[in-house]
Amino acid sequence: MTLLTVWPEDDPGTVLTRTEDAGEITGVLSALGVRFTRWPLVDLPADPTSDEVIAAYRDRVEEVSAREGYGFVDAVTMTPAAPAEDAAAARAKFLAEHTHDDDEDRFFARGSGIFYLHVAGRVHAVLCEAGDLLSVPARTTHWFDMGTTPDYVSIRFFHDDDGWVASFLEDSIAARFPTFDEITAGR
Repeated sequence: MTLLTVWPEDDPGTVLTRTEDAGEITGVLSALGVRFTRWPLVDLPADPTSDEVIAAYRDRVEEVSAREGYGFVDAVTMTPAAPAEDAAAARAKFLAEHTHDDDEDRFFARGSGIFYLHVAGRVHAVLCEAGDLLSVPARTTHWFDMGTTPDYVSIRFFHDDDGWVASFLEDSIAARFPTFDEITAGR
């Protein structure tokens, strides 16, 4: 189940909000300009290709792409079977605070990951799980943690073919907050 945890940006030891209530999560994120919805899951092959994932969710992908003006969609699969150094490199790429000039929309078809949104003096950790679609608005400071043993399939939406392009902050607070592994171990 989706989990939202909120801390003051300067005190990761103080939890302001911790909820699995979908309505509350949607409300808190909506106030930040973040879209959060859930899609019904469909069966996927054990090791799906990007094309198979997109085909399985074609109607919903087309709906989001048309509504938001996305021109490029792909799917990413990360599994525990990946070599440890590949998983570590992929994880490290997203762990520092950054922004994008484009929205960052992700649907989790399988598995989970945490988006940390650094907005209005707070850090909002959204543990996205299978069925969750999260849209982080352009220029929102955030980071993503897939854990030390990544296991997810996600669909990514982009406005242009450049795909994922980040501007990293010089001073990142990301390392001060609980990681994916720490948050999920406490559930």
